[in-house]
Amino acid sequence: MENNYLVMDMGTGNSRVALVSADGTIWGIHSYVNQYYADKLYEDAQYFLPKEWERNLVRGCRELMEEFPGHPVKAVTSTGARQSIVLYNADGEAFMGLPNIDNRGRAWMNEIEDREFIYDRTGRWVTEDFPAAKLMGYRKKYPREFQSIAKITSLSEWIGEVFTGKLVIEPSQACETQLFDIQERKWSERLCRDYGISISLLPEIAKAGDRLGTIKQEIASELGISENAEFIVGGADTQIAVEGIGIGVGDVAVVSGTTSPVVTITDYKYSDEQKRCWTDSNLRGETYQIETNPGVTGLNYQRMKEMFFPDISYEELEENMARQREYVCTASFSSLHFSEKRSLKKGGFVTKAPFDAALRAVDFAWAVVADIACSIYVQYNSLCGMTGHKKDYLLGCAGGFRSKMLCQHLADLTGKKLIIREGFEQASIHGCRKVCNRHYGIDTEEKTGDKEEKVYIPCEQSLIHAYYEEWLANRQALNP
Repeated sequence: MENNYLVMDMGTGNSRVALVSADGTIWGIHSYVNQYYADKLYEDAQYFLPKEWERNLVRGCRELMEEFPGHPVKAVTSTGARQSIVLYNADGEAFMGLPNIDNRGRAWMNEIEDREFIYDRTGRWVTEDFPAAKLMGYRKKYPREFQSIAKITSLSEWIGEVFTGKLVIEPSQACETQLFDIQERKWSERLCRDYGISISLLPEIAKAGDRLGTIKQEIASELGISENAEFIVGGADTQIAVEGIGIGVGDVAVVSGTTSPVVTITDYKYSDEQKRCWTDSNLRGETYQIETNPGVTGLNYQRMKEMFFPDISYEELEENMARQREYVCTASFSSLHFSEKRSLKKGGFVTKAPFDAALRAVDFAWAVVADIACSIYVQYNSLCGMTGHKKDYLLGCAGGFRSKMLCQHLADLTGKKLIIREGFEQASIHGCRKVCNRHYGIDTEEKTGDKEEKVYIPCEQSLIHAYYEEWLANRQALNP
């Protein structure tokens, strides 16, 4: 009998639902834009309404199942953006969502004093990015509403609650709250005290691949799926994505989308004395994911194309850029100097003065792609300086690697083969599929020999090497 999974992938700007078979065939994907609201009591705060997102989600699932009625669903699962949480009241109602782009805790971060302990136990710096800070900020402005919170969970496990009524959280998401001890693999009373949060708000831990329960009968009926369909716990989007491309201990992978985290998997908890990285719980909490990140990358390329090349495809643009034999400007638009724990506030194009008559729009495009490659390379070097990288290759996944130029630049800069495996564009969907296959004892790698992969071989003398040195100096000049 054919086995299929209904996958929810909850992103920041957009979310989507997909129907995928156990052997990796993606039958269809429906996506929709996420709606946010500004909270004017803060300088920089946004929230979403879970009921609105739930309606979009269920409608997308129903439309997908109507489009592909001949593919019965064995299980439902989910993945979601990190650093986002959903708040529940005592009646079990999900009444508010605080997304990763919400910074309502920023004004009170100086009140947190236990910083060495927090970094050691959570693998993260004290910043407004994480849910502990968001909750602290919510308490400061909405003390009465804060008292009404009964439970919280992550985006991916909120989906599990919608479909089963059971509330849990996966270790890969729990570590993002900054309330979870990644060494002890449990919630920390001390961390909760630091942020003024009751440990009773935190849900039970469940691991990726665990059976959460049977889908609610009313939802199964509305979607037209079997009443015996089960919900399988998924996890955080980055960890799920690299699971999708088969990352192992000692591998290094780049997940290049809106941002481009550079990660490796270790079987020990790494803690950097200089605090240059994040240490995450990997799926199931059995291993660790060490991470650096150049911040915004792919979004820069997307916006540049929309501005300068709205009428041609990415493929045509790549063909034009491939003809470049020199560069006449550098670009600096990535947003983080991760190892120094600071944002890069200024960016732009740097070229000779006066304005060079030889400059063309394609020169700017080439520079933006090169900027992404160089920004990733800086983070790759930082990561390898901490954990090492003995293998002669690195892995790439997510939509940014549709750019063959980015792939070759990265191989050239690192001096490592870059392997782009089949399905890389939809790595999060395939990661969810593998989690479900593991639960059901289905051999995920049974057709590995038939899978295609593209390997980019590094070139020692290429234009990107000369560009990198000038790019580095210009970026430093922009952000001294």
